[in-house]
Amino acid sequence: MGGLLARGGNGGRAMTDATPLLEVTDLVKHYAVRGGILRRRIGTVHSVDGVSFSVGKGETLGLVGESGCGKSTVARSVLRLVEPTSGAIRLNGIDITNLSKADLRPHRRSMQIVFQDPFASLNPRMTAGDIVGEPLGVHGLATGAKQQERVAELFAQVGLRADQMKNYPHQFSGGQRQRICIARALSLGPSLIVCDEPVSALDVSIQAQVINLLIDLQRKNNFSYLFIAHDLAVVAHISHRVAVMYLGRIVEISDKTDLFANPRHPYTQALLASVPVANPKAKKLTPIIDGDVPSPINPPSGCAFHTRCRYVMDRCKLERPDLADAGAGHQVACWLNEGTGRAE
Repeated sequence: MGGLLARGGNGGRAMTDATPLLEVTDLVKHYAVRGGILRRRIGTVHSVDGVSFSVGKGETLGLVGESGCGKSTVARSVLRLVEPTSGAIRLNGIDITNLSKADLRPHRRSMQIVFQDPFASLNPRMTAGDIVGEPLGVHGLATGAKQQERVAELFAQVGLRADQMKNYPHQFSGGQRQRICIARALSLGPSLIVCDEPVSALDVSIQAQVINLLIDLQRKNNFSYLFIAHDLAVVAHISHRVAVMYLGRIVEISDKTDLFANPRHPYTQALLASVPVANPKAKKLTPIIDGDVPSPINPPSGCAFHTRCRYVMDRCKLERPDLADAGAGHQVACWLNEGTGRAE
């Protein structure tokens, strides 16, 4: 990620208003497991199991964790693309959790998403211009020549030429297709954009360009990002705060500078220890995690991480810790830390 490190990313803290743009409280999403001839319910997938966080205006919250921990489900639940089992979602102070489709429609303009695969998320039978302009027509914001003019402006904002509006998705490179997806997300002037691993399918050099584009757009428009990624270098570059998920729950959340310099949860420490070091002479952190992620169909009792944690205590197996304040906005869900210390 040399291109990312070559220029300054987002700072450790965003300049945000006092009222959060997005507030998520105790979000739960369970899926039924059915089997047999009668398709009876035989189990439950605990995809998201009580997640709470907020995103300030003009802020980027990075959401990281292993595959299958529930990051994408959180993103889709926040946007009501999947219906949450329970919990509360507030956008600009308005509870949108149980709004009907008709009542939710005006709020759709305020929240958009950029998906992981830029080719699968584009209609191959539509031109790039029609794809970006479609939301404007659906919401009655612009049609005809005005729509074409607005689409040309959006193309320019994301680094594409106006004459490319007539091209189809297969005529663009992967990075260009993701720029089309970003332009489509920008078309309605949203206050929140959810980025669900938007650069993981791109080459490393292109990743840097797209990430820097996202940062520049945020600085110009002051919208917020919920940014989901596996790559910790990308998260460190674009985020103001970072939340770490494990098996459907957030185990640590903090200002990005403090989290990378002083990780408090054993799982966060393990994630940072797993990052490859380019210098072969550099001292490597000792791996502190073993085994596989438990099944979300039958999650462990107590702290879900206790089956892989070398600091496990009897209490960890029986009681599930909640996020506790560790000072300066740093929150940790770990009995060992008790919200005040660090596992050593």
